[in-house]
Amino acid sequence: MSWKDLLDSGSERVFPWYGFRRIHDAQRTWTISGSLPPEHGWFLFDVGGGRDATLKSREPQPADLHWAGNQPRARGYLVGDRFIPDNARVDPDPAKLVQQTLPVHCCEGGLERFARISAARDRDGLLVYVGQEFPEGADAEAIKAYQDRVESLDHIAGVTPALDLAFRWTTYQRKQAEERRRELERLREEERVRQEREERIREAMRSAGTAAGRRVLATHDFETAAREALRVSGAELLDTRQSFNKNEMVVQYRFQQRRLECVVERRTLRVVDAGVCLTDHDTGVKGDTFFTLESLPGVIGEAMRLGKLVVWRHLDGDEEPRARWPYDGPEDDDD
Repeated sequence: MSWKDLLDSGSERVFPWYGFRRIHDAQRTWTISGSLPPEHGWFLFDVGGGRDATLKSREPQPADLHWAGNQPRARGYLVGDRFIPDNARVDPDPAKLVQQTLPVHCCEGGLERFARISAARDRDGLLVYVGQEFPEGADAEAIKAYQDRVESLDHIAGVTPALDLAFRWTTYQRKQAEERRRELERLREEERVRQEREERIREAMRSAGTAAGRRVLATHDFETAAREALRVSGAELLDTRQSFNKNEMVVQYRFQQRRLECVVERRTLRVVDAGVCLTDHDTGVKGDTFFTLESLPGVIGEAMRLGKLVVWRHLDGDEEPRARWPYDGPEDDDD
């Protein structure tokens, strides 16, 4: 065997790696040269190059339980990637739960809930998982209480402060996760409703050239539906607002250089108050409801052509004051 073989003998070892360009054992530190592992975990390195270490395999390796050597070990409970030492003291304030736990690196996967582990500190003072410890007396009862969604371990004898804290921390995490799931579900449902509504609006916009399409659009975007309806007879929408009746809308528009106003049903665009006199003087029948927002300007245009237009809801500044609202009809002439 050559001197080089002697130097290389035993140079490949498994180390924990958790995000730095260095690795440790109990006595030494190596600087990693070249590529880093793809994720946190235990990996095979070649440490035969003096102070440098080289990654030998990108595949995770089983943990080396002798990695810590004779380093002092802390024992306690593992909750996620947090370590609760056996000498922990319990503060029941949920906001202080994180402060009572410590991060631990390179934990073994698939451990039981409330698993007891041992951990050692590396040369930087960080905790690293070393191995699993045997469970203690009340651990199995704590698991049952967690599964049964019991709020506390007060009914179980022999519960240590560390196990009590582990139970509180795990229960708190579950509640937070469930709240997040409910919130995500609510947001997903809101998004689904929003997308469906937007699709209905887009479809209604595509069919806004038809009377039926404008009625569908009016339930989602009344202003656009009213604009399209008035455009049929060449009128221009000026403004819309809610009427005293929540199912009705006031529509202001311009037609043949006149500013006019009417009230229509929100969903059907049927005229409720035409804002002009549409009464048949022979029968006394008011014709307002015979028309829609599409057809009303045409009727007004005919009345203009014949010189018979009587406006009750005035918008033009040089007109007589607007009639009372709600409109009760024209006042009777004294003569």
